[in-house]
Amino acid sequence: MSERRPPPPSEGDVNLSPRRGQWQAEHLDEATQQLLSEDARYFLHQSLSTPCVNALRGCDGPYLEDLQGNRILDFHGNSVHQVGFGHPRVIAAIEAQLHALPFCTRRYTNRVAVDLARKLVELAPGDLNKVLFAPGGTSAIGMALKLARVATGRFKTISMWDAFHGASLDAISISGEATFRQGIGPLLPGTEHAPPPDPLHCPFACGEQCSLRCAHYVEYMLEKEGDVAAVVAETVRSTPYIPPPEYWQIIRAACDKHGALLILDEIPHCLGRTGKMFTCEHYGVVPDMLVIGKGLGGGVLPLAALLARESLEVAGQHALGHYTHEKSPVACAAGLATLSVLEDEALLEHTTALGTHALQRLQGLAERHTCIADVRGLGLLLGVSLWHPAGAARAAELADAIMYRCLSDGLSFKTTMGSILTLTPPLTITRAQLDQAIDILDLALASPHP
Repeated sequence: MSERRPPPPSEGDVNLSPRRGQWQAEHLDEATQQLLSEDARYFLHQSLSTPCVNALRGCDGPYLEDLQGNRILDFHGNSVHQVGFGHPRVIAAIEAQLHALPFCTRRYTNRVAVDLARKLVELAPGDLNKVLFAPGGTSAIGMALKLARVATGRFKTISMWDAFHGASLDAISISGEATFRQGIGPLLPGTEHAPPPDPLHCPFACGEQCSLRCAHYVEYMLEKEGDVAAVVAETVRSTPYIPPPEYWQIIRAACDKHGALLILDEIPHCLGRTGKMFTCEHYGVVPDMLVIGKGLGGGVLPLAALLARESLEVAGQHALGHYTHEKSPVACAAGLATLSVLEDEALLEHTTALGTHALQRLQGLAERHTCIADVRGLGLLLGVSLWHPAGAARAAELADAIMYRCLSDGLSFKTTMGSILTLTPPLTITRAQLDQAIDILDLALASPHP
């Protein structure tokens, strides 16, 4: 497929595309458009969030329902819906906890928070046996950065271009997406960046297969800097980019050699999305810290966690988080219920089987639709990279057109880096629902292109 290499990454906001207004005029009723106008009136506008595309009145399982009653398969979900929306066991746990203990004030603990911490320690690989909770993934990343500074006495980090670790100032400093960094002003010092394991856009000219030169370059940076506190990276990129098996083993060894910690960010794809409870299990490495979130709240409540090695119990005199809702009993009840659903419904095994089926079907689409440059995935973290002979801008227009056509036909997904269709269905989805979604995508790919 070398003749169909995708264009270089380009940032784009599908919500702000010219096609949005046309699509809304054709598909949305007056009541929905009025609500969208009110949203635009009262909320500060920001990239990637406004203007909104549509308005919802419900969600359940793999479906969204808009104000007009249209049901939409959600292969986006902001990566929170591993167990689907409104899972009965998650809702029941939340309701019961609301009546028992709705809030835990600081300086106190509660049974459900301790039980969730214990369960995560039992599930986590290696010696990740210390936990802190936070009300969101960005906050958990901030705690990890603070702990790395305290533990090492250093402040520098190495992270990856194109990565996303959250929207706060410290998180965008280590992130690599221009959308979140540009125009904000001075960022944290010492935040170095390296090329991600993306063969098709690799500065080392890897071609279609990673040569691992990117991993050795991180090792080179660690040696030259000499005083890096941590390498902070997504185990797999949510677009997705899937590193080869040896990638993390090389970086793990390099961190050990040069005294740097390894912090892996699995906020979007932890808890089974890749077919393992934690994505690093695919690579046979244990980070010094593991950050999880999004789906931990059961698709209902915001909840994230920092898992750390016990040897990093060195910050007792520092406030790493100190969040008001740090040990929220209601959020922790949702987390415990989510983990129980993942185990009791054998969703990891289900994800592995459906992921294999989905990749086969998407590869079939690539054989028929020349606009597809690449198909990749791990479990139910799936990506379809598009290209256009006229270049990156036209490829982004194509992705935009396909997304809106799919929305019209009942399928929602995310477009990233301009021309990548990122498909992240709930792990509870059936094979029939998955096939229906891919059929909708197939029809959109076959429709007239810009």
